[in-house]
Amino acid sequence: MESHSAVNVVRSQLAALAGAGGSHKDQADKYRVILESLVKLPEDEIMEALKFFIETIVNESVSLVISRQILTEVSGQLANIPDSVSKVIAHYILEKVQPRVISFEEQVASVRQHLASIYEKEQCWREAANVLVGIPLETGQKQYSVDYKLDTYMKIARLYLEDYDPVQAEAYINRASLLQTETKNEQLQIYYKVCYARVLDYRRKFIEAAQRYLELSYRTIIHEEERLTSLNKAVICTVLASAGQQRSRMLATLFKDERCQQMLAYQILEKMYLERIIRRSELQGFESLLMPHQKAMTSDGSSILDRAVLEHNLLSASKLYNNITFEGLGALLDIPALKAEKIASQMITEGRMNGYIDQIDTIVYFENREALPMWDKQIQSLCHQVSQIVDKISSAEPEWIAKTMDKQMEH
Repeated sequence: MESHSAVNVVRSQLAALAGAGGSHKDQADKYRVILESLVKLPEDEIMEALKFFIETIVNESVSLVISRQILTEVSGQLANIPDSVSKVIAHYILEKVQPRVISFEEQVASVRQHLASIYEKEQCWREAANVLVGIPLETGQKQYSVDYKLDTYMKIARLYLEDYDPVQAEAYINRASLLQTETKNEQLQIYYKVCYARVLDYRRKFIEAAQRYLELSYRTIIHEEERLTSLNKAVICTVLASAGQQRSRMLATLFKDERCQQMLAYQILEKMYLERIIRRSELQGFESLLMPHQKAMTSDGSSILDRAVLEHNLLSASKLYNNITFEGLGALLDIPALKAEKIASQMITEGRMNGYIDQIDTIVYFENREALPMWDKQIQSLCHQVSQIVDKISSAEPEWIAKTMDKQMEH
């Protein structure tokens, strides 16, 4: 009953206003006064009263100049009323202005941004993304700024990622990529790089994601804690990437970055860089660092991490042996011989490992590398181990190290 009385009051106020005449400014001010009284109504009364108010102002009998102004005011007030009411009113506005949407593009965009923020709070990621997709950023009459379009495309990409739809996310980050070179806003450029790295990560393009995360870890505009988080993600993505030259280069870059030494993933990074066989039991700590999408299964039924480590171990084996039987390789990698043959065959075919397979004798032959790079690698490994021993002695006996170093300098 109370709800009807609130609607009746609004109806009579609006009817009186419709016949009052006056300038656009006077009329807009009077509509504004009515709106301000409406948003102060109790929650059980506000819904119907606001709906009637909106229906009246978007009617063609009200001047478009006034309608636009007041609808802008309404969209601004949506944040001041409870989300449950605000959501219904936002949908009602979109429904009512649909036949004349070209006339209210700016207001509709504002309402959609607000509605998306409510869905985001409710963790309805896809609904939030779909609401924003409805803003005609490229096809509408209104000219949106580069920054507004860039920000909205990235928001849509992020929401699709939250909904585990990296394909749609990539489509919108690709739209953003065309704009990010045009913006002068450094924060938006950083936000784009973060978003793009995440999309590549979710799409399992791990080596490309690692490169983007590493680049972000060098940016001084970003807070140091965030830079280290990016570096950690770069390490994780590099470990998960397919074995090959690209990953070897990234492993070398990360291994030489002193910041990585404090990370939980450093032990695996070190073993991969030094081309040592990694056992399943050594992966538990690293597995706890993975995000849900990084724990997914590959087409052959193994996890992304297991597959990456298998490929790494196979590459490591190729440095240790000239040739090995399928059985021996399977035993070394702790997998069935047939699976070992299949992975070796794939890596050789894709040019990620040098060698060939003799299926009659069931042997994998690893082609010898050039002697010099191999020798360099072994020296590098030895130097690293010596360096680690010196570090341990330094922390245990700093005075002895200092004296020894002084004697060395004298000689």
